[in-house]
Amino acid sequence: MGCRVDKYAWSVRLAKTRSQSTEAISKGRIRLNNQHVKPARDVKLGDTIQVIRHTTTFSYKVIQLLGKRVGAKLVPDYLIDITSDEEREKLKVYQAAQSVYREHGTGKPTKKDRRELDVFLDDWFEE
Repeated sequence: MGCRVDKYAWSVRLAKTRSQSTEAISKGRIRLNNQHVKPARDVKLGDTIQVIRHTTTFSYKVIQLLGKRVGAKLVPDYLIDITSDEEREKLKVYQAAQSVYREHGTGKPTKKDRRELDVFLDDWFEE
């Protein structure tokens, strides 16, 4: 017995929706045994699923098949995270680079800043 790779990825919460799972597989962001596959390919026990997010490739080993979506607490019963520490470090570096994208207060004003600016300009033009 097998299970479609798009349905499996959605069932074990590697993708938020089944259509997003299918799209990610079609675009090569989710791979089966390090190969680009179609969404209808069957997953078998022992297969490895790679999920590419940003600069990191997360790897998971299939240990049990399922037919429906499961809760987050039950996911470890169906797959094992075998992602290397080097890949996890890549993600930390990426996130650190994104957090220093710009200094606070530069760029687009926040909603609070915009409201304060509106109040200031309303008072300015009333006088």
